[in-house]
Amino acid sequence: MEILLFGGTVEGRTLARRLIENDCAVTACVATEYGAELVPERPGLRVRAGRLDRGEMEALMDSRPFRWVVDATHPYAAQATENIRAAARAAGLPYLRLLRRAGREEDCERVRDLEQAARRLADRSGNILLTTGSKELAPFAAPGLVERCYPRVLPSVEAVGKCRELGFPPGHIIAMQGPFSRALNEALIDQFAIRTLVTKDSGDAGGFQAKAAAARATGCALLVVERPLEETGLTMEEIEQIVLKEARG
Repeated sequence: MEILLFGGTVEGRTLARRLIENDCAVTACVATEYGAELVPERPGLRVRAGRLDRGEMEALMDSRPFRWVVDATHPYAAQATENIRAAARAAGLPYLRLLRRAGREEDCERVRDLEQAARRLADRSGNILLTTGSKELAPFAAPGLVERCYPRVLPSVEAVGKCRELGFPPGHIIAMQGPFSRALNEALIDQFAIRTLVTKDSGDAGGFQAKAAAARATGCALLVVERPLEETGLTMEEIEQIVLKEARG
């Protein structure tokens, strides 16, 4: 049975491995070459790097006898999810959404988007740890704000280059590959005298609880950007059960 899986998330990579171990063939689509490096090809696994629009997704779905489309993209990749769902519908393929459970942290301030987060931070003092990813740093690049921000991004040329392009000071760019423990988050907060930690509600798999715990322990304010979509989905175990039940027929 062939599965088309979108997303280079931790749980997406784990699901791909589990399906392969149960004799499924998986084509994994990731957005970047860096993401492809984290999903090395092996027997039963093909990796395709590069962003796809809806038409390209449909063409890919029609190119092989896929039985399922699994969307394991990040919960904040709203446009990608919309395109994957629409392409699967057009191709007549069943769609499964692997979705991280949202965090339940109450000791935090929530905002609807990154722009609102930046506006609130502009009126506050102190250093800021940005853990929202390199693609969405522009709202924090305003004069008076950018000098206080410490973006934590993937250690890729693209990510670091984006930070420099936006004007973040070189000594403020933290280029590291997660996962990040509570202790490491606390160390970074202490090292850079962070007063506010900005994060997306990325669930346990995205390190949300470790960041929340570190903020509580250090007295750092936690600013959480809400998810763009209210959507339902399945756990990795639930998707594995659905797919393998049919595979074993």
